[in-house]
Order: sequence, then structure tokens, then C-alpha cells
Amino acid sequence: MKFIADGMVGRLARWLRLIGNDVVYSRDLTDNELIRRAVTEARILLTSDVELYRRAVADGADSFLVKGRTEAERLARIAKRFRIDLDIDTATSRCPTCNATIRPVKKEQVKGMVPPSTYKVFNEFWECTNRDCGKIYWQGSHWKKIGEHLSKAERLASER
Repeated sequence: MKFIADGMVGRLARWLRLIGNDVVYSRDLTDNELIRRAVTEARILLTSDVELYRRAVADGADSFLVKGRTEAERLARIAKRFRIDLDIDTATSRCPTCNATIRPVKKEQVKGMVPPSTYKVFNEFWECTNRDCGKIYWQGSHWKKIGEHLSKAERLASER
């Protein structure tokens, strides 16, 4: 799916990218730019701003008003509405920071780019394909928390 997110849903943009969705996000985009890009790039505008949502709909942009008290609730609502699978597949995941694709990289290639203890313990790494970003990812201790968060969102989506 292709989304564009306003400044109020930036954390959701990161989650959606992680599970493989193309999400444009910048705090610097004006409401007019968000709506224009949603229309011209055939993206779904995600916002929790009721006024922006109304303007987007009136201007012909596909838009979704994001509601929920927690990130898991908000993610669940989006997943249910757009039938998004809340699982991480590293073959389709995108960089949570910049939205570029990620690709597997050989362990030897990340030596000196990750902490020595990480290099020693882990064997699978992925890198962001955007040279300006270039972040390296691995399934570290945070991986369990990511899985728990996505599982919680999936449970919430199935309850609704």
C-alpha cells in the first residue's frame, strides 16, 4: 500500500514501513502539499486531524482519519481498514527511518558499522538501500518487543 502521513502520525509511519508499506512522511509538508501528493501519487492520506481529513476528502484525496488511544489501537484500525498483514517480512520491509527498501547484507560487510557485541552475536543483517541513510538492521533484543506490539495490534484488529 502507498500512504502519506501527516506530522501527527509519524510513529505509525515507521510501523507501516516496517511491515512493508510505502509511506511518505515529513513534518515539513503543509496540509496543501499532503493533499496534493495524496492525489497526484495515488496515496492514502493518514491523519488524526479532523479538519485536514475533511479538506482531503473534499479535494478528492483518498484519506483515513486515524483514531485510537494507543499506537497499537491506531495500527489495528489501519490494518483492519486496509487489510494489512501485521507481520514483518524482511523481503518486503522498508527502512523505518527513510522509507527506502532494505536488503540483506553479508555479516562481513557490516563489521565496524555495528557495535562489536552485535557483530559477534548476530549473523543476519539488512541495510537501507538509500545511501544517505544506510542504516543497518538486525533482529536484536528489541525484536521481541516489536513482535509483541504487532501481535497486540493484530488481536485488536480481529476484535473490531
